[in-house]
Amino acid sequence: MKSIITGGAGFIGSNLAARLLERGDKVIILDSLSRVGSRKNLEWLRGKGEVIFHYLDIKNYPAVREIISLHSDTEAIFHFAAQVAVTLSVKNPREDFETNALGTFNILEAIREEGINPVLLYSSTNKVYGSLESLKVEEGEKRYYLPDYPEGIDEEFPLDFHSPYGCSKGTADQYVRDYARIYGLKTVVLRQSCIYGPHQFGIEDQGWVAHFVISWLLGKPITIYGNGKQVRDLLYIDDLIDLCLLCVEKIEQVKGEIFNVGGGPENTFSLLELLDYLREKGIKGEIKFSSPRPGDQKVFIANIGKAKDKLHWKPRVGVEEGVDKLIAWIRGNLPLIKEAINLS
Repeated sequence: MKSIITGGAGFIGSNLAARLLERGDKVIILDSLSRVGSRKNLEWLRGKGEVIFHYLDIKNYPAVREIISLHSDTEAIFHFAAQVAVTLSVKNPREDFETNALGTFNILEAIREEGINPVLLYSSTNKVYGSLESLKVEEGEKRYYLPDYPEGIDEEFPLDFHSPYGCSKGTADQYVRDYARIYGLKTVVLRQSCIYGPHQFGIEDQGWVAHFVISWLLGKPITIYGNGKQVRDLLYIDDLIDLCLLCVEKIEQVKGEIFNVGGGPENTFSLLELLDYLREKGIKGEIKFSSPRPGDQKVFIANIGKAKDKLHWKPRVGVEEGVDKLIAWIRGNLPLIKEAINLS
């Protein structure tokens, strides 16, 4: 299979690229190399096989169309390029919009105007559901609970774009869905919860699981915004890649569909619980507390029943096993990580 991966040097994109290269596929990476660690990930990928790399900002439509035209025999486009931090979207909403909404529109239009129809898989977010403020929340000693949604939030839950990031990703999410309806494109939208694993250079604004581990291993304090009882379901990167490839394999069954994707109710941590788990593993450090961030969801757990039913997919890596794998990767790559994120 020949694939284009936008954001292919980022965390998710590079892990997918590695899987495809290992099975002998042809991989084209489009990336602006603006993300922390992306240059290191690209070096790693080049050691795994022949990678075609195009330095590209997806906001540049002529460049996007030229490259998609050049690779018009591509069978799948995995669209992971994005501005990924809520905080940065608040500071610079125009940049956020142009990268996430306009950049995705550029990909769609290039496909449509070139008259080709590869599978297009779009990486969306749970933030399209907003802050979930209307839901009943119960508070325990170390975590919050949503008693009325024990299986998590499903795809029928009302959209409520909150924050510029939520608006830009939600706009792209709906464009991708509608291009399947209006133009017959073979698209799939994955509304992702917390994805984690190796080659994630987590920083405070994004990739919180890796950020917690990296910070304490490098002797840096962790800032908790709120009381730390916020809960997320965690999905290990290998399980997400399995799902991506299943979507391509079964595209005739799932084109035009949207899936909520995460570890589900069996694979959750609150922030406080993750810190406790790290201490059990001998990783300790300083914690600071600050005011909650606007729009932060107290609980988000993805109801993954639709993906289970339609694709016979479910997570294989449990949350503790996955965090252990991430810890091992970070421990083994601390000098590289320190250089990449400039923590000295």
